[in-house]
Amino acid sequence: MANLVSLGLLLALLGALCRHAEATAFEVGGDDGWVVPPANNGGKYNQWASKNRFLVGDSVHFKYKKDSVMVVTEDDYNNCRASHPIFFSNNEDTEVELDRPGLFYFISGVTGHCERGQRMIVKVIGQGAPPPSPPAPPSPPHPSGAAPGTSALASAIAAVAMMVLPVIVHGL
Repeated sequence: MANLVSLGLLLALLGALCRHAEATAFEVGGDDGWVVPPANNGGKYNQWASKNRFLVGDSVHFKYKKDSVMVVTEDDYNNCRASHPIFFSNNEDTEVELDRPGLFYFISGVTGHCERGQRMIVKVIGQGAPPPSPPAPPSPPHPSGAAPGTSALASAIAAVAMMVLPVIVHGL
């Protein structure tokens, strides 16, 4: 029975890794990046978004200079109001994970840019949040040479491998 549980945990972990590997990172604005669109193309970003299929787990990547990107409410989007963003970044290279189904509202936080068309609605489809992770296996004792700050994913993989490897070896 313990062997089946170990194998199940390993398969669940591999499935989670594969599901994450299938996520797509979309480049907003293509080669131009996140910029104020020309006067004759104020709907540029919504046209782009409507041509793509966004799934839960995908992300949108914004590249820009001397600007910002904000996730806002529908009301703030409709009124180009940047005073209370849900998310704000101005680091010139921002990636936002689309972690739930529904609508995401993006605007530039620079005065006047949203009104000139630097805004976008992304519709994310999916069955909701990914299924919960299986319970974590008991932590194995750390070898004295383990590097501090080992990632949780690496620890989980090591723990599952330590549980499954004896089963595989014993089965040979």
